[in-house]
Amino acid sequence: MSSIDPYQRITVEHQYSHTFTVTVKRAKNVTKGAFGDMLDTPDPYVELFIPTAPDSRKRTKHINNNVNPEWNETFKIILDPNQENILEITLMDANYVMDETIGTATFPISTLKEGEKNKEVSFIISKVTEIILELSLDVCSSTDLRFSMALCDEEKVFREQRKSRIMHHLNKFLGTDLTSTRDVPVIAILGSGGGFRATVGFAGVMKALYESGILDCATYIAGLSGSTWYMSALYSHPDFPMKGPKEINEELRKNVSHNPLKLLTPQKVKRYIEALWQKKRSGQPVTFTDIFGMLIGETLIQNNMNTTLSEMQEKVNKAQSALPLFTCLHVKPDVSELMFADWVEFSPYEIGMAKYGTFMSPNLFGSKFFMGTVVNKYKENPLHFLMGVWGSAFAILFNRVLGVSNSQNKGPTMEEELENLRLRHLVGNDSDSDDESQGPKGSENPNAEKEHEQSSQESWVQRMFMALVGDSALFTTREGRAGKVHNFMLGLNLNTCYPLSPLAGLMTQESVDEDELDTAVADPDEFERIYEPLDVQSKKIHVVDSGLTFNLPYPLILRPQRGVDLIISFDFSARPSDSSPPFKEILLAEKWAKMNKLPFPKIDPNVFDREGLKECYIFKPKNPASDIDCPTIIHFVLANINFRDYKAPGIPRETQEEKDFADFDIFDDPDTPFSTFNFQYSNDAFKRLHDLTEFNTLNNLDIIKEAIADSIEYRRQNPSRCSVSLSSVEARRYFNKPQSNNHT
Repeated sequence: MSSIDPYQRITVEHQYSHTFTVTVKRAKNVTKGAFGDMLDTPDPYVELFIPTAPDSRKRTKHINNNVNPEWNETFKIILDPNQENILEITLMDANYVMDETIGTATFPISTLKEGEKNKEVSFIISKVTEIILELSLDVCSSTDLRFSMALCDEEKVFREQRKSRIMHHLNKFLGTDLTSTRDVPVIAILGSGGGFRATVGFAGVMKALYESGILDCATYIAGLSGSTWYMSALYSHPDFPMKGPKEINEELRKNVSHNPLKLLTPQKVKRYIEALWQKKRSGQPVTFTDIFGMLIGETLIQNNMNTTLSEMQEKVNKAQSALPLFTCLHVKPDVSELMFADWVEFSPYEIGMAKYGTFMSPNLFGSKFFMGTVVNKYKENPLHFLMGVWGSAFAILFNRVLGVSNSQNKGPTMEEELENLRLRHLVGNDSDSDDESQGPKGSENPNAEKEHEQSSQESWVQRMFMALVGDSALFTTREGRAGKVHNFMLGLNLNTCYPLSPLAGLMTQESVDEDELDTAVADPDEFERIYEPLDVQSKKIHVVDSGLTFNLPYPLILRPQRGVDLIISFDFSARPSDSSPPFKEILLAEKWAKMNKLPFPKIDPNVFDREGLKECYIFKPKNPASDIDCPTIIHFVLANINFRDYKAPGIPRETQEEKDFADFDIFDDPDTPFSTFNFQYSNDAFKRLHDLTEFNTLNNLDIIKEAIADSIEYRRQNPSRCSVSLSSVEARRYFNKPQSNNHT
């Protein structure tokens, strides 16, 4: 970039690791003893292991019948310099039945100096056998994680290119004569969770935004849970953005009309699980969320099942589309999501956690890291896996999705059960027992190995299939519910947290102004532990549906680095009835923002008493002159009001058929066609909900236009709006030094 990014000056502290390079050169006089050698000439190989380093168990190939083998095999291992790292060397003899240990040796790596290269060291084993290794120790000065408070360079380039496009479209949309991109506001479109109700509802919204020209004026589209599913279908479609939502929504209508049970035939399930078996065998964790992701993918992106998040870069590489942002939560074992959750953001450019200023390219998510460096890289997870993670609340209650509940009209409703998930933790203590699982050693009988693998696979497939069709630990235990990936922050030294608003100063919970939070309804324990850090000692982390804390993806676009002026928010969340106040989720978002010292307009729930239920509400900064960094929010809710009487804005319904089509309830319908857990939409239900959200959006175009015009004027009057100068960050350039974390 031509200009200096002030946020780049704020240093996210981290400690560099060491790269330990071992070349196993050769061995001399390998022996098992005179009697052993007489029976069988050794087939030697060497095993290396450092107990304090993950993924450090390495081995050479075996060489048949050779007492003076030469391997010349090189291995690299990432080390924590704070640990007492000991290299364990084991000389092995490969056998068909069971490999035999010939002897061992150790080497304290601390005896090497930083930067020391190609030091040849010999080890004597069993008094006569000599093994020669070549050792090097370097500081790992570059990592696979990006540590920064700034946006990545790709997003910065996108924003600059997008501004020019938006300026052109704003002039067309509003009839203005903008000539400077400095006056172009940053507009974000938000979609909430809500299962297929959110997916179908967001489809209608996006059609309206696309055809009205508003989508061309947006910089970001952020989604959560069900909305991310529609965004995935849209951005993975090969014809988008040349083909608009109208045609793509027609494909969606056909896809969601099928019974999801048709995806659970034994043949299909066996195919899903065999793919997961390969993932498990490669060393990656597998949970029921993986299966759910496959089912969602087969439903919504069945022709694009192999696409990845990285491939979405093609949709934004010329700023031709708004940048899509997706989200999930990192959660802790035995802590409610309402108390502690780290928001994880996903874009085609990066995945990471702003709370820690730590990001990676999308193709590395799920790989095994240590101290910021990849120690085992896996193939990029397909988009359907991410869709399963983003909407994993439904994996957790999959029996509800299938309609196989045993409640027999007793107990909580489906909506109540999902809501209750917020009040309790979902995952148990993580087990890392399979983290260092190794395949068979040496050259054991290949047929026996193949038979053992086939037997294990068949057993695993049977258990997973039973999980789909009957009672299973995957339904009854917490461990099998949430998504799980390798912890990409394993071994890092972290501050307690980095403030999302860096210039606000490091926060403590006691510093929060309680007067600012008086609008928040519900439990005083909400977000009580959000300032706690992630556990850098855990080898894996749990990732779950963000709707389990609150159901709107505001944290993605409230990052001050994105400088959003106007948020157009669409809330498809469930309510007790159609006439219930629609502010529960946005009030939680307001509370979260205030606790993180992020600007957020005052959400006055009393507006419902004064103005009643409306299609949308607008919330503006109290004092625009002083709160110039605070965004304006247009908050759309699910409400069937004017749609009952108008088939398009200003065009009344005339025939009885038209009136009957629009005369429906959303949450009060006793047949619950729009239930959170309904995963099959008839053509009639799809069209009703789709057309309703499209109408509500178009029916309020004047409000959107006025808000955009106001945002332009704010920009003109306040050139420094949503920006930070170099001088203003100088005092905040460094955060506290990182705390030391001891781990193995």
